[in-house]
Amino acid sequence: MQLSDTQILIAIGQGNEGVFEQVFRKHYGSLCAYGRSILRDSDEAEEIVQTVFVNIWEKRTEIEITQSLKSYLYRAVHNHCLNRIKHQKVRDEHQQYAAYHQETTYESVSQTVYKNELEQQLSVAIEKLPEQCRIIFKLSRFDELKYQEIADQLGLSVKTVENQIGKALKILRAELADYLPVLIWLGLTDCL
Repeated sequence: MQLSDTQILIAIGQGNEGVFEQVFRKHYGSLCAYGRSILRDSDEAEEIVQTVFVNIWEKRTEIEITQSLKSYLYRAVHNHCLNRIKHQKVRDEHQQYAAYHQETTYESVSQTVYKNELEQQLSVAIEKLPEQCRIIFKLSRFDELKYQEIADQLGLSVKTVENQIGKALKILRAELADYLPVLIWLGLTDCL
């Protein structure tokens, strides 16, 4: 007996692993092929499809799908692929920028000393942040994760992530107020 999308979603929402597995088996191959057509990378496509299914299972009680299940799955894979491309592009540009500036700029000794001191003070200030605030800040600034990715990883809402980042920045600005002239001189005010 064939279940409708509504029946499938209700069953999954109630934790029916059998129905979830049937949906997974039915769509996995074609979704991976679709992801591959966008990313040109089989491993990344499979990782994204698995992430989509994990997200559905983890959020099964709150997920609301207004279109067909198949359309939802393809749209989710599409969006994740585009986010991956965008994220990779930003990383590539940053690496090129960093490599270029590393080769073409000469840091004065005093600038290096200020930078090292600032990095040390920043590290100390980050460690003083409340635990959740610190974790979220590091995921955002050092692991370069988007707010949605952090929220998904930690099981929080995007708004909570935004609030924690705002809280971290406020605390760090206060902690590093004495270093503001150095931050301006080094052109690093955009990190706080």
